Amino acid sequence: MNISLKIARRYLFANSISGVLLVLGIGYIFLLPFLLILFWLKKISFKSVNSINVISGISVFGISLGTAALILVLSVFNGFEDLISGLFSAFNPDVKITATKGKTFTSDSTKIAALSSIDGVVAVSETIEEIAFFEYKGSRDFGTLKGVDENYGVVTRIDSMIREGDLLFKANGRQYAVLGVGMRNKLSVNIDNEFTPITVYMAKKKPSTVKKFNKRFLYPAGTFVIQQDFDNQYILSSLDFAQKLLESHDQISAYEIRLDSDRDHTTILQQINAVMGEGFEVKDRYQQDEAFLKLMNIEKWLSFAILSLTLILVAFNMIGSLWMIVLDKKKDIAILKSMGATKKMIRNIFLNQGLLLCLVGMIFGFLIALVLYGLQISHGLVPIPQGFVVDAYPISMRPLDFIVVAITVVIIGSLASILPALKASRISAMVREE
Repeated sequence: MNISLKIARRYLFANSISGVLLVLGIGYIFLLPFLLILFWLKKISFKSVNSINVISGISVFGISLGTAALILVLSVFNGFEDLISGLFSAFNPDVKITATKGKTFTSDSTKIAALSSIDGVVAVSETIEEIAFFEYKGSRDFGTLKGVDENYGVVTRIDSMIREGDLLFKANGRQYAVLGVGMRNKLSVNIDNEFTPITVYMAKKKPSTVKKFNKRFLYPAGTFVIQQDFDNQYILSSLDFAQKLLESHDQISAYEIRLDSDRDHTTILQQINAVMGEGFEVKDRYQQDEAFLKLMNIEKWLSFAILSLTLILVAFNMIGSLWMIVLDKKKDIAILKSMGATKKMIRNIFLNQGLLLCLVGMIFGFLIALVLYGLQISHGLVPIPQGFVVDAYPISMRPLDFIVVAITVVIIGSLASILPALKASRISAMVREE
């Protein structure tokens, strides 16, 4: 073993471990019984817990709290990202194909057959959407009418998001609508009233002096709850209803596609692009919500940066701790130099000492984060007020976060060790006895 690392490890575990355990034992109740057992077995004594040991323990305590906070903040953002992406997936398909120019394009049965034949494509749905004006019993508001075909329930998970009523668009010669819960509230729609329809107005393509709007009727069949932007904007109807209202009998806004989750989506997307050719834009699930997901990612790493700055402040405590250890070990350093130790070796001893303190704090921080993660998953330790789609803050741990946090903590610990290490390397071989 490297002699510098061996001496640093001895300083840590022979001299500082008592203070580390004391502070951690007081700070983390679950370690206190272990600490008391060590005292009872006389493995450590109160005489060994001097001020330097306690300061070292406080340093480790601060690093462990900072590490745990970094992991948990990243995990909460991951949880919200997974939750919202899951909600979006109930409305947005795996792949959405739209025209690069204009709102609509002509439906092509040949392209639909070609898309359906691609290995890994589960279903293809045709949809059309446009802004419309809705009226129900004197309540009026604008919203988006989205016409969908019979495959829409297969392509998306909209059926799992139905809150009231049924997912129904046509039955017994009637046209039905499924409303976002926000649109239901704005129009004051009674889902159980089978006799009062929603009046839908759409501007005519060629308005006359007599009639400027097309008017048709939808009967409310159910409501869905996905995400506020969708809930407050969309009303779903059958595709043919929307096309007739828009006077676009063969026009659609998009092909929406569901892919086999077990297949390589990159290869399938390449095949879809080859089938569609120029004039069409093919977007995967991430690209459909790209702006929102990028914003969440920015917020996530900004929070990480702010907490990293807090950890840098904690590192000043470690600088003080290492500095006092250097002063306490002046005699040992002088003896080592007298025996032939170089400045580089002395410097490396205290660089390694700081790195070991950081590693101990980081390990304890990871353990704390894992314990709190388990409690949040199993018992909902931090709840969310009523009215949200979940009862407790969502949380999701990812291996990459542990790697990023570990690198951050090691860099901060290494930088904090430089000044005390340089101070130690400048101590002369002869120490005057006081």
